[in-house]
Amino acid sequence: MSIRKIYQYPEPVLRQETRPIEQFDDELKKLVEDMAETMYDAPGIGLAAPQIGESRKLIVVDISQDREEGQEYMAMVNPEIIAHEGHQLDEEGCLSVPELTSKVKRFKKITVAYQDLEGNKLEVETEDRFAVVLQHEIDHLNGILFIDHLSTLKRNLYKKKVKKWLADNPKAKVTA
Repeated sequence: MSIRKIYQYPEPVLRQETRPIEQFDDELKKLVEDMAETMYDAPGIGLAAPQIGESRKLIVVDISQDREEGQEYMAMVNPEIIAHEGHQLDEEGCLSVPELTSKVKRFKKITVAYQDLEGNKLEVETEDRFAVVLQHEIDHLNGILFIDHLSTLKRNLYKKKVKKWLADNPKAKVTA
């Protein structure tokens, strides 16, 4: 296992459409382990493959209450929201969008179809905070960042802040 670089806005890989995973092998398991280790190191409660430069439909999440007891992450391959209802407003942040948190409107309850690491098809129905986390991570697989859910004003202020920071820190270049 190894900790991978987390790509940050405005890295192009964060905006790319991801490709479905068709090979359920040891390489996929290693990628999941790397993602989990990277997520815990950050620390975060979810991580999508594009955030470490992999344009693949894969997320890992862990919203357990007591993370000191052990790390019980869940890997979801090719996840897709197949049903939703209601709405909720919840505070979000993102490892790829540093120094910004904001309230985001999401579905209250969702059903997600996905595959496990052996390729078995599964579904999970969830609501509240776990539903928010899954929606946030699945958005990454579609090139959507949580800032895309913000008002134009708030989004533009953040973009301006990042642009200034990049101009003031020329060594922090954005890679293709």
